[in-house]
Amino acid sequence: MLQNFQKTIKSKIELEGIGLHSGVKAELSIKPAEANTGILFKRIDVEKSKSIIEANYKNVNSPILCTKIQNSYGVSVSTIEHLMAAFYGEGIDNVLVEINAPEVPIMDGSAFDFVDAIRSAGTQKQNYERQFIKVLKKVEVKEGPKFISIEPLSNDLIIDFEIIYENPLIRTRRKEFKMSNTDLTSIYNSRTFCLYEDIDQIISKGLAKGGSLDNAIVVKENKILNENGLRNRHEFVEHKILDCLGDLMLSGHRIFGHIKTSQGGHQLTNILLRKFLSDESNWQLEGLKEKEKDQKDGTYLRPIAVNI
Repeated sequence: MLQNFQKTIKSKIELEGIGLHSGVKAELSIKPAEANTGILFKRIDVEKSKSIIEANYKNVNSPILCTKIQNSYGVSVSTIEHLMAAFYGEGIDNVLVEINAPEVPIMDGSAFDFVDAIRSAGTQKQNYERQFIKVLKKVEVKEGPKFISIEPLSNDLIIDFEIIYENPLIRTRRKEFKMSNTDLTSIYNSRTFCLYEDIDQIISKGLAKGGSLDNAIVVKENKILNENGLRNRHEFVEHKILDCLGDLMLSGHRIFGHIKTSQGGHQLTNILLRKFLSDESNWQLEGLKEKEKDQKDGTYLRPIAVNI
């Protein structure tokens, strides 16, 4: 259900785990933040004056196999997409994420632990109106056989995602996700995955140092190497939807629009956001227009500054 007001968390969240690509242990502390703050990351292991990184599509750097954001000082934090998807799905607008390492812990490869922690902490409504990005015109990005597009849709987000693999087990799969009437449980629980034959190449690039069967699905020919197999039959494509949801959160607002993509990923989604948001004739910010005052205390809801 769409909510008309911004939200933060009620109490601090603390998590720890291993970075998927860095292999570095990270401690994460998620704290409530005031309205209109947005999602901010703070590297507490670097100089304080250089520590803040805004979770914004313009700050995305080298989105290969994960989403990494970087500030003007070169300080970065990577693999933020599952946490950002949890914020999107759970309606969190404003938090400060403190971390003592360069990569968000991968946990079990899904968003489950982040969502569980958010729900345990609880959420707090704030007295400022939430605004949404309304798509006005279709925008598309193509890279060979890969494409992603966004087009107008009233008061909802739909992600229509197709994956195409030569692998005989994965093959071609497609799933449509509708924010307004989809139970997010299976999306949240879907884990990252890779092909067994790609592991050496990934490692040669200095990645997946923290990867294991505890935090990723590994597919070898027509067999899943994880002992308990898949969590659901749509897990491969639903994980891609999870990633997409997290990357869309970097727009700074939730989106009313219809996303269609084939063989998409972090990089293609970021290219789309840059192209789409760079032209203000493509979109506009709007509230749900249910009310202009909080009926409880009469506080006027000021418009939120465009932060994109």
